[in-house]
Amino acid sequence: MENAYELVFTIALCVLGVYMFACLVRAIIGPTTADRVISINMVGTIVIMMILLLALLKNEGYLVDIALIYALLSFLAVVLLVRIFISLNRKRGRKEDPHA
Repeated sequence: MENAYELVFTIALCVLGVYMFACLVRAIIGPTTADRVISINMVGTIVIMMILLLALLKNEGYLVDIALIYALLSFLAVVLLVRIFISLNRKRGRKEDPHA
């Protein structure tokens, strides 16, 4: 039964790795700044899930604390990025055109 859980967690980590790669590709190709911010937020969420899966797999409680701290930092980083994005658009006086 122990090997079955290890196999499931390993498969889940591999799937999350593929999702993270897809989000990183989306962050690079854009096309809008909003797409990039959302994909970076998604990468942060996936990293948190990976840390929590590793905590279950290795039976290490301190990894849950690390995931919680990472979640708080990720949230603050996304809020900061959104505020910068909003202030830049207000200074320009326009909205970003996704078809440009």
